Amino acid sequence: MIEIQASEAKTHLPRLLDDVERGTTISITRHGRRIARIVPETELRREEIAAAIREIEALRDAPSGMTIEEILAARHEGHRY
Repeated sequence: MIEIQASEAKTHLPRLLDDVERGTTISITRHGRRIARIVPETELRREEIAAAIREIEALRDAPSGMTIEEILAARHEGHRY
């Protein structure tokens, strides 16, 4: 957890929000006394992660429409020898 004075929080809010987005909790103080906390939105993040996993699984399970021979032939496409 990061602890920061209210005046500093006001000045550095965009950076603090980036920290919170990455999972850090911010405690805001005034005259040395905690007055507020900014906490990560974990449920929203969990939903985003779950959706990404579902999309990856759907891609993995979907037929590619290409034969093994086509995939092997395409792996060097665009390479210079």
